[in-house]
Amino acid sequence: MGKQEKSKAKQNPNTRPKPTPQPNPEPPPPPQLLPPLPYPVPINWPPSLPYLKTPSYSPSLTPTHLAALRTPPPPPADPLPTYPLPPGPSRSVLIRPITNPSHPAHLQSGLFAARDLRPGEMIVPYLGLVHSGSAEADPKSDYDLWLDRDGDVAVDAAEMGNEARFVNDYRGVPGVVQKANAEFRDVWWEDLGERGMAVFVLPAGKRAVGRARTVGVGRGEEILVSYGKGFWDGRLKQQEEQTEEGETEEVEEEEETMVEGRVEEQPDVEGDPKSS
Repeated sequence: MGKQEKSKAKQNPNTRPKPTPQPNPEPPPPPQLLPPLPYPVPINWPPSLPYLKTPSYSPSLTPTHLAALRTPPPPPADPLPTYPLPPGPSRSVLIRPITNPSHPAHLQSGLFAARDLRPGEMIVPYLGLVHSGSAEADPKSDYDLWLDRDGDVAVDAAEMGNEARFVNDYRGVPGVVQKANAEFRDVWWEDLGERGMAVFVLPAGKRAVGRARTVGVGRGEEILVSYGKGFWDGRLKQQEEQTEEGETEEVEEEEETMVEGRVEEQPDVEGDPKSS
């Protein structure tokens, strides 16, 4: 009986030695910003377009605009993610001409990953002319984004910018799953002390497995975002207006030609009675 009781005592979990607590592992260090490329501008940058390494500011910005730009969102709004402004040109991306005739941006350019990009990683800042969103907005610009709609501050990369201006929309791009792999996000540039915009890799989904958990955009893949339904609705409306204007101009030209033809024929018509 004594041996059986002793055996039971050994199997009793209360008598087992407690494991020694292990210290919590230190969190991984934040990713280091890559040094810029040793070139004044990225490869394939348009020579006529100014390349920006910091934002450019419109002289028409008022003190109210600047205050909105340089004031963090107040509580209870979520704080903006904070980053130092990455130096450019970026080592993470490449600008490449689009040569595939099936690509919606054929004969233009796109932005491609120069290395594997992690899910949720910031790729490049979106730089351009910071301006009043209402007073200086160009309705024909494809590069204008709000920085603070309530503060009437936007950034337009149509006439100047950096690599981010070459990010294309995912719709209609051949050879890829029809969804974006990146997105625009609001940020706070800690060294500038102001709001900004940047392109980020989309986070990995809950069902992501294998490589998809560690690589959001693979090296050589095109970085694609969604411009949003509003963008395409606006472009469709603009195309319809341009088509209507073109049809109106054609009708006016035809009418003008007909009038000119009648004017040229008038002397002969009026001269007939006189010649008789």
